[in-house]
Amino acid sequence: MIALANPFALLLLPLPLLVWWFWPARQQKVSALRFPFFRKIVSAAQVTPAPGAVILRRTRVQMAAAMMIWVLLVLALARPERLGEPIEITRSARDVVLALDISGSMDTVDFETPAGDRVQRLAAVKDVVQDFVAAREGDRIALIVFGTRAFLQAPLTEDLATISDLVELTQVGMAGPNTVIGDAIGLGIRTFETSEVDQRLMILLSDGSDTGSRMSPLNAAEIARSKGVEIHTIAVGDPNATGENRVDTQALADIATRTGGSSFFASDTQALAAVYDRIDQLAPRLVDQVSYRPRTQLAPIAMALAAFLGLGALTLLTLRRTGWRRTRWS
Repeated sequence: MIALANPFALLLLPLPLLVWWFWPARQQKVSALRFPFFRKIVSAAQVTPAPGAVILRRTRVQMAAAMMIWVLLVLALARPERLGEPIEITRSARDVVLALDISGSMDTVDFETPAGDRVQRLAAVKDVVQDFVAAREGDRIALIVFGTRAFLQAPLTEDLATISDLVELTQVGMAGPNTVIGDAIGLGIRTFETSEVDQRLMILLSDGSDTGSRMSPLNAAEIARSKGVEIHTIAVGDPNATGENRVDTQALADIATRTGGSSFFASDTQALAAVYDRIDQLAPRLVDQVSYRPRTQLAPIAMALAAFLGLGALTLLTLRRTGWRRTRWS
Protein backbone atom coordinates (compact mmCIF):
# COMPACT_ATOMS: atom_id res chain seq x y z
CA MET A 1 0.00 0.00 0.00
CA ILE A 2 1.27 3.45 -0.97
CA ALA A 3 0.24 6.57 0.97
CA LEU A 4 1.23 10.23 0.99
CA ALA A 5 2.70 11.66 4.18
CA ASN A 6 2.08 15.23 3.00
CA PRO A 7 -0.89 15.09 0.56
CA PHE A 8 -1.50 18.86 0.74
CA ALA A 9 1.62 19.33 -1.40
CA LEU A 10 -0.46 18.19 -4.39
CA LEU A 11 -2.20 21.58 -4.27
CA LEU A 12 0.94 22.94 -5.91
CA LEU A 13 0.29 21.03 -9.15
CA PRO A 14 -1.70 23.82 -10.92
CA LEU A 15 0.78 26.53 -9.83
CA PRO A 16 2.62 26.79 -13.23
CA LEU A 17 -0.71 27.12 -15.05
CA LEU A 18 -1.83 29.91 -12.71
CA VAL A 19 1.47 31.71 -13.23
CA TRP A 20 1.06 31.39 -17.01
CA TRP A 21 -2.46 32.83 -16.83
CA PHE A 22 -1.95 35.69 -14.40
CA TRP A 23 1.70 36.55 -14.97
CA PRO A 24 2.31 36.99 -18.73
CA ALA A 25 5.77 36.71 -20.21
CA ARG A 26 7.87 39.83 -19.98
CA GLN A 27 8.27 41.74 -23.23
CA GLN A 28 11.33 43.89 -23.86
CA LYS A 29 11.74 46.45 -26.65
CA VAL A 30 15.09 46.72 -28.39
CA SER A 31 16.54 49.15 -30.88
CA ALA A 32 15.96 48.40 -34.57
CA LEU A 33 16.78 49.82 -38.00
CA ARG A 34 14.02 51.27 -40.14
CA PHE A 35 14.22 50.41 -43.83
CA PRO A 36 12.18 52.42 -46.36
CA PHE A 37 12.16 49.37 -48.64
CA PHE A 38 11.41 46.80 -45.86
CA ARG A 39 8.58 45.11 -47.78
CA LYS A 40 10.85 44.43 -50.77
CA ILE A 41 13.51 42.86 -48.50
CA VAL A 42 10.91 40.62 -46.84
CA SER A 43 9.52 39.58 -50.22
CA ALA A 44 12.97 38.79 -51.59
CA ALA A 45 13.87 36.74 -48.49
CA GLN A 46 10.50 34.95 -48.61
CA VAL A 47 9.86 35.36 -44.86
CA THR A 48 6.85 36.55 -42.87
CA PRO A 49 7.35 39.67 -40.75
CA ALA A 50 6.56 39.45 -37.00
CA PRO A 51 6.03 42.05 -34.25
CA GLY A 52 9.09 43.76 -32.82
CA ALA A 53 8.62 42.13 -29.37
CA VAL A 54 8.83 38.37 -29.87
CA ILE A 55 8.09 35.71 -27.21
CA LEU A 56 10.23 32.65 -27.65
CA ARG A 57 8.17 29.50 -28.00
CA ARG A 58 9.13 26.23 -26.36
CA THR A 59 9.16 22.99 -28.26
CA ARG A 60 6.83 20.11 -27.48
CA VAL A 61 9.73 18.19 -25.96
CA GLN A 62 10.49 21.08 -23.62
CA MET A 63 6.85 21.45 -22.58
CA ALA A 64 6.34 17.72 -21.98
CA ALA A 65 9.59 17.42 -20.01
CA ALA A 66 8.79 20.51 -17.91
CA MET A 67 5.31 19.25 -17.02
CA MET A 68 6.53 15.78 -16.07
CA ILE A 69 9.42 17.17 -14.02
CA TRP A 70 7.04 19.50 -12.15
CA VAL A 71 4.62 16.65 -11.40
CA LEU A 72 7.47 14.47 -10.10
CA LEU A 73 8.86 17.25 -7.89
CA VAL A 74 5.43 17.96 -6.38
CA LEU A 75 4.97 14.24 -5.85
CA ALA A 76 8.31 14.12 -4.01
CA LEU A 77 7.14 16.99 -1.78
CA ALA A 78 4.01 14.96 -1.01
CA ARG A 79 6.38 12.25 0.37
CA PRO A 80 4.97 9.01 -1.03
CA GLU A 81 5.57 6.02 1.26
CA ARG A 82 5.13 2.28 0.86
CA LEU A 83 3.44 0.94 4.00
CA GLY A 84 4.35 -2.54 5.15
CA GLU A 85 2.20 -4.99 7.06
CA PRO A 86 1.24 -3.86 10.61
CA ILE A 87 3.66 -5.02 13.32
CA GLU A 88 2.56 -5.25 16.94
CA ILE A 89 5.05 -5.06 19.80
CA THR A 90 4.22 -5.83 23.41
CA ARG A 91 6.47 -4.03 25.85
CA SER A 92 6.45 -3.74 29.59
CA ALA A 93 5.02 -0.70 31.31
CA ARG A 94 6.85 -1.49 34.55
CA ASP A 95 10.30 -0.52 35.80
CA VAL A 96 11.90 -2.41 38.68
CA VAL A 97 14.80 -1.38 40.92
CA LEU A 98 16.50 -4.11 42.94
CA ALA A 99 18.29 -2.81 46.05
CA LEU A 100 20.46 -5.47 47.69
CA ASP A 101 22.17 -5.18 51.06
CA ILE A 102 25.80 -6.41 50.81
CA SER A 103 26.96 -5.23 54.22
CA GLY A 104 29.27 -7.36 56.34
CA SER A 105 26.42 -9.24 58.05
CA MET A 106 25.38 -10.76 54.68
CA ASP A 107 28.43 -13.03 55.06
CA THR A 108 26.69 -14.96 57.84
CA VAL A 109 26.12 -18.63 56.97
CA ASP A 110 22.62 -19.27 58.32
CA PHE A 111 20.36 -19.69 55.26
CA GLU A 112 18.99 -23.19 54.94
CA THR A 113 18.56 -24.87 51.55
CA PRO A 114 15.85 -27.50 50.76
CA ALA A 115 18.54 -30.15 51.23
CA GLY A 116 19.15 -28.97 54.80
CA ASP A 117 22.53 -27.36 54.12
CA ARG A 118 23.41 -23.92 55.41
CA VAL A 119 24.76 -21.31 52.99
CA GLN A 120 25.88 -17.72 53.09
CA ARG A 121 23.03 -15.20 53.12
CA LEU A 122 24.27 -13.35 50.04
CA ALA A 123 24.84 -16.58 48.11
CA ALA A 124 21.24 -17.65 48.79
CA VAL A 125 19.96 -14.22 47.81
CA LYS A 126 21.96 -14.31 44.57
CA ASP A 127 20.39 -17.59 43.42
CA VAL A 128 16.84 -16.42 44.07
CA VAL A 129 17.39 -12.93 42.62
CA GLN A 130 18.89 -14.35 39.43
CA ASP A 131 15.84 -16.59 38.96
CA PHE A 132 13.62 -13.57 39.58
CA VAL A 133 15.49 -11.48 37.02
CA ALA A 134 15.38 -14.25 34.41
CA ALA A 135 11.57 -14.28 34.64
CA ARG A 136 11.28 -10.51 34.11
CA GLU A 137 11.46 -10.58 30.30
CA GLY A 138 10.07 -7.29 29.00
CA ASP A 139 10.67 -5.37 32.24
CA ARG A 140 13.40 -2.80 32.69
CA ILE A 141 15.49 -3.52 35.78
CA ALA A 142 18.10 -1.50 37.65
CA LEU A 143 20.48 -2.84 40.29
CA ILE A 144 21.58 -1.00 43.46
CA VAL A 145 23.91 -2.45 46.08
CA PHE A 146 24.45 -0.80 49.42
CA GLY A 147 26.51 -1.10 52.55
CA THR A 148 28.22 1.92 54.08
CA ARG A 149 27.28 3.69 50.82
CA ALA A 150 24.77 2.96 48.08
CA PHE A 151 25.96 2.39 44.50
CA LEU A 152 24.09 2.09 41.23
CA GLN A 153 25.48 -1.00 39.51
CA ALA A 154 23.21 -0.76 36.46
CA PRO A 155 20.59 1.82 35.40
CA LEU A 156 17.19 0.77 34.13
CA THR A 157 17.79 -1.63 31.26
CA GLU A 158 16.15 -4.50 29.39
CA ASP A 159 19.49 -6.31 29.27
CA LEU A 160 18.58 -8.87 31.92
CA ALA A 161 21.68 -10.97 31.24
CA THR A 162 23.89 -8.08 32.34
CA ILE A 163 21.84 -7.60 35.51
CA SER A 164 22.18 -11.29 36.31
CA ASP A 165 25.93 -11.17 35.72
CA LEU A 166 26.31 -8.13 37.98
CA VAL A 167 24.37 -9.88 40.74
CA GLU A 168 26.69 -12.89 40.42
CA LEU A 169 29.79 -10.67 40.68
CA THR A 170 28.54 -8.92 43.83
CA GLN A 171 30.56 -9.72 46.95
CA VAL A 172 30.00 -9.02 50.63
CA GLY A 173 31.64 -5.81 51.81
CA MET A 174 32.10 -4.27 48.35
CA ALA A 175 30.10 -1.23 49.52
CA GLY A 176 31.38 -1.20 53.10
CA PRO A 177 30.42 -2.99 56.30
CA ASN A 178 27.48 -0.83 57.45
CA THR A 179 23.88 -0.46 56.21
CA VAL A 180 22.41 2.74 54.70
CA ILE A 181 18.83 1.83 53.82
CA GLY A 182 17.69 5.46 53.51
CA ASP A 183 20.46 6.31 51.04
CA ALA A 184 19.62 3.21 48.99
CA ILE A 185 15.99 4.34 48.73
CA GLY A 186 17.12 7.85 47.75
CA LEU A 187 19.36 6.44 45.00
CA GLY A 188 16.45 4.34 43.79
CA ILE A 189 14.25 7.44 43.55
CA ARG A 190 16.91 9.17 41.43
CA THR A 191 17.16 6.09 39.24
CA PHE A 192 13.43 6.31 38.50
CA GLU A 193 13.82 9.91 37.27
CA THR A 194 14.49 8.56 33.77
CA SER A 195 11.41 6.34 33.91
CA GLU A 196 8.34 7.31 31.88
CA VAL A 197 6.07 4.43 32.92
CA ASP A 198 3.37 4.46 35.55
CA GLN A 199 4.33 1.31 37.46
CA ARG A 200 7.54 1.89 39.40
CA LEU A 201 8.50 -0.95 41.69
CA MET A 202 11.41 -1.11 44.11
CA ILE A 203 12.39 -4.30 45.92
CA LEU A 204 14.60 -3.63 48.93
CA LEU A 205 16.36 -6.55 50.65
CA SER A 206 18.28 -6.06 53.90
CA ASP A 207 19.46 -8.08 56.87
CA GLY A 208 20.24 -5.23 59.26
CA SER A 209 19.12 -1.85 60.52
CA ASP A 210 19.96 1.58 59.15
CA THR A 211 23.26 2.72 60.68
CA GLY A 212 24.21 5.98 59.00
CA SER A 213 22.03 7.21 56.15
CA ARG A 214 22.08 10.92 55.40
CA MET A 215 18.28 10.67 55.10
CA SER A 216 16.17 8.53 57.39
CA PRO A 217 14.53 5.53 55.69
CA LEU A 218 11.01 6.74 56.57
CA ASN A 219 11.60 10.20 55.10
CA ALA A 220 13.00 8.56 51.98
CA ALA A 221 9.89 6.37 51.83
CA GLU A 222 7.66 9.45 51.97
CA ILE A 223 9.52 10.96 49.03
CA ALA A 224 9.25 7.69 47.15
CA ARG A 225 5.49 7.66 47.64
CA SER A 226 5.23 11.21 46.28
CA LYS A 227 7.17 10.08 43.19
CA GLY A 228 4.86 7.12 42.57
CA VAL A 229 7.42 4.51 43.67
CA GLU A 230 6.05 1.40 45.38
CA ILE A 231 8.55 -0.30 47.70
CA HIS A 232 8.38 -3.94 48.75
CA THR A 233 10.82 -4.85 51.52
CA ILE A 234 12.35 -8.22 52.31
CA ALA A 235 13.96 -8.86 55.68
CA VAL A 236 16.51 -11.64 55.96
CA GLY A 237 18.71 -12.56 58.89
CA ASP A 238 18.12 -12.80 62.62
CA PRO A 239 15.53 -10.46 64.20
CA ASN A 240 16.69 -11.58 67.66
CA ALA A 241 20.31 -10.55 67.21
CA THR A 242 21.76 -7.49 68.92
CA GLY A 243 23.28 -4.29 67.58
CA GLU A 244 23.81 -3.72 63.90
CA ASN A 245 23.39 -7.43 63.11
CA ARG A 246 19.71 -7.38 64.10
CA VAL A 247 17.37 -7.04 61.16
CA ASP A 248 14.93 -4.20 61.80
CA THR A 249 11.75 -5.83 60.52
CA GLN A 250 9.55 -3.06 61.91
CA ALA A 251 11.41 -0.32 60.04
CA LEU A 252 11.25 -2.31 56.80
CA ALA A 253 7.53 -2.88 57.32
CA ASP A 254 6.97 0.86 57.88
CA ILE A 255 8.84 1.67 54.68
CA ALA A 256 6.66 -0.69 52.66
CA THR A 257 3.43 0.51 54.28
CA ARG A 258 4.13 4.18 53.55
CA THR A 259 4.60 3.50 49.84
CA GLY A 260 1.70 1.07 49.40
CA GLY A 261 3.97 -1.97 49.22
CA SER A 262 4.31 -5.11 51.30
CA SER A 263 6.89 -6.37 53.75
CA PHE A 264 8.19 -9.94 54.02
CA PHE A 265 10.54 -11.97 56.16
CA ALA A 266 12.55 -14.88 54.76
CA SER A 267 14.73 -17.20 56.80
CA ASP A 268 15.59 -19.82 54.15
CA THR A 269 15.87 -20.15 50.37
CA GLN A 270 12.36 -21.56 49.92
CA ALA A 271 10.79 -18.70 51.83
CA LEU A 272 12.86 -16.18 49.87
CA ALA A 273 11.74 -17.65 46.54
CA ALA A 274 8.13 -17.60 47.74
CA VAL A 275 8.52 -13.92 48.65
CA TYR A 276 9.52 -12.98 45.10
CA ASP A 277 6.63 -15.01 43.70
CA ARG A 278 4.28 -13.21 46.06
CA ILE A 279 5.61 -9.84 44.92
CA ASP A 280 4.76 -10.83 41.36
CA GLN A 281 1.19 -11.54 42.42
CA LEU A 282 0.85 -8.28 44.35
CA ALA A 283 2.29 -6.17 41.52
CA PRO A 284 1.35 -7.82 38.22
CA ARG A 285 3.25 -6.58 35.22
CA LEU A 286 1.56 -3.96 33.07
CA VAL A 287 2.14 -4.06 29.32
CA ASP A 288 1.74 -1.61 26.46
CA GLN A 289 0.66 -2.70 23.00
CA VAL A 290 2.53 -0.77 20.31
CA SER A 291 1.50 -1.15 16.67
CA TYR A 292 3.28 0.39 13.73
CA ARG A 293 3.73 -0.13 10.00
CA PRO A 294 7.22 0.03 8.47
CA ARG A 295 7.50 2.84 5.90
CA THR A 296 9.71 2.95 2.83
CA GLN A 297 10.26 6.44 1.45
CA LEU A 298 9.62 6.74 -2.31
CA ALA A 299 10.34 10.48 -2.66
CA PRO A 300 13.99 9.88 -3.71
CA ILE A 301 12.74 7.79 -6.63
CA ALA A 302 10.51 10.62 -7.86
CA MET A 303 13.37 13.12 -7.54
CA ALA A 304 15.75 10.80 -9.42
CA LEU A 305 13.20 10.42 -12.24
CA ALA A 306 12.82 14.20 -12.43
CA ALA A 307 16.59 14.64 -12.70
CA PHE A 308 16.80 11.91 -15.35
CA LEU A 309 14.04 13.52 -17.43
CA GLY A 310 15.66 16.94 -17.16
CA LEU A 311 19.04 15.64 -18.31
CA GLY A 312 17.42 13.59 -21.08
CA ALA A 313 15.44 16.56 -22.42
CA LEU A 314 18.52 18.80 -22.28
CA THR A 315 20.60 16.21 -24.13
CA LEU A 316 17.94 15.74 -26.82
CA LEU A 317 17.57 19.50 -27.42
CA THR A 318 21.34 19.93 -27.57
CA LEU A 319 21.67 17.14 -30.13
CA ARG A 320 18.86 18.57 -32.23
CA ARG A 321 20.38 22.05 -32.20
CA THR A 322 23.84 20.70 -33.06
CA GLY A 323 22.41 18.60 -35.89
CA TRP A 324 20.47 21.61 -37.22
CA ARG A 325 23.60 23.74 -37.28
CA ARG A 326 25.61 21.07 -39.07
CA THR A 327 22.87 20.69 -41.67
CA ARG A 328 22.72 24.45 -42.16
CA TRP A 329 26.45 24.89 -42.73
CA SER A 330 27.07 21.75 -44.74
